Amino acid sequence: MGQCNRCNQWNTIVEERVSAEQLKRAKSGATNSKKATNLIEIQSAQYSRTQLHDKELQRVTGGGLVPGSVILLGGEPGIGKSTLMLQLALEFEGKPVLYVSGEESIEQIKMRADRIGSPKGEVLLLAETDTASIQAQLESLQPGLCIIDSIQTLQSPNLDSAPGTVSQIREAANELIGFAKKNQVPMILIGHITKEGSLAGPKLLEHMVDVVLQFEGDRNHVYRLLRSQKNRFGSTAELGIYEMHGSGLRGVDDPSEVLISRRDDTLSGVAIGTLMEGARPLLIETQSLVSTAVYGTPQRSATGFDSKRLNMLLAVLEKRCGFRLGTKDVFLNITGGIRVDDPAIDLAVVCAVLSSSEDIPIPSKYAFCGEVGLGGEIRTVSRMDQRIREAAKLGYENILISSFARLESKHPGINIIPINRVDQALAQLFG
Repeated sequence: MGQCNRCNQWNTIVEERVSAEQLKRAKSGATNSKKATNLIEIQSAQYSRTQLHDKELQRVTGGGLVPGSVILLGGEPGIGKSTLMLQLALEFEGKPVLYVSGEESIEQIKMRADRIGSPKGEVLLLAETDTASIQAQLESLQPGLCIIDSIQTLQSPNLDSAPGTVSQIREAANELIGFAKKNQVPMILIGHITKEGSLAGPKLLEHMVDVVLQFEGDRNHVYRLLRSQKNRFGSTAELGIYEMHGSGLRGVDDPSEVLISRRDDTLSGVAIGTLMEGARPLLIETQSLVSTAVYGTPQRSATGFDSKRLNMLLAVLEKRCGFRLGTKDVFLNITGGIRVDDPAIDLAVVCAVLSSSEDIPIPSKYAFCGEVGLGGEIRTVSRMDQRIREAAKLGYENILISSFARLESKHPGINIIPINRVDQALAQLFG
């Protein structure tokens, strides 16, 4: 059959052969089932994590690598996945690291390694796609870390299909995960990304691994974000930020300082918003440009921000505050190439748009934190104290927040201005 009779897609049906030994093992497993154990009788396992020199990766993984854990790292082509993993291998100390590449030769990896830096420990390179050969090398070397670049290039000798197919990815990942769990070797699998932005291969692959990391960013900008989408050994609310250099990726310790550009205080259309990326507070610059529509139909363009939410905020300004923006072009940009989805930046977006529309600059040393509702009200957001502390640390003297926010502590270093509605924010800023 060429077409599936359920999803109506072509060339999605794969033949999988089941051997007689597998059928026999399945039947015997049904009769020799394990006995259930009382939860109280089970001893809690203590994981001794392997500490990493990369502080950003250490944070996102939850405090280091757990023995036997399998991490799946996904990202767009050219974003820096292989560079990040090679840096990890070069900085890994203790046991040797096995770096398996199915896409590049060992000479190409050596050229990149010379550009990044010298290894602190023993790094072993292997250009191989056969899972049986890889497992034989793992058995003989017993490394402290194994990196597979990438899982889509591997091929299991148990199947006759081509590499990259659904059955091959599932079988190759199953074999490597079984080895990692049995021998307590942490393993990192690099995965490709489809044009829709999801990890290539079966969704089952994300369920099989312990940790799923997403490496993202704009290739036209220097900043990269490492997010945790799944973590069985830690929180998924952590975020790592890197800066791309010619010599590799460098972790950003204080991202708020580098994401806010130095500018002229007389420039209109710029507001500083506070947001949370995972458990990390950030201050980010929001830029807006409002001009008269030349071609009749107004343009709405947002970079790093949801365009539908921008249209909603513009409708609130027109309906609740009386600003006629329906005949004007509105452009919005989140600096640094970062895409934000925290609603706490709504107030900064609104103030930046009105500042550009009236061509009145926002006074310096002002920060904004609040979600804008459809009625023009300012809603409170979570972790308000962390956001205020971050603004005070960077030298901001005033911050506009919702009057409904409940603060857990006092903040003597910054003037907190509570507001209920958007028009109160405009009166505070522009008089």
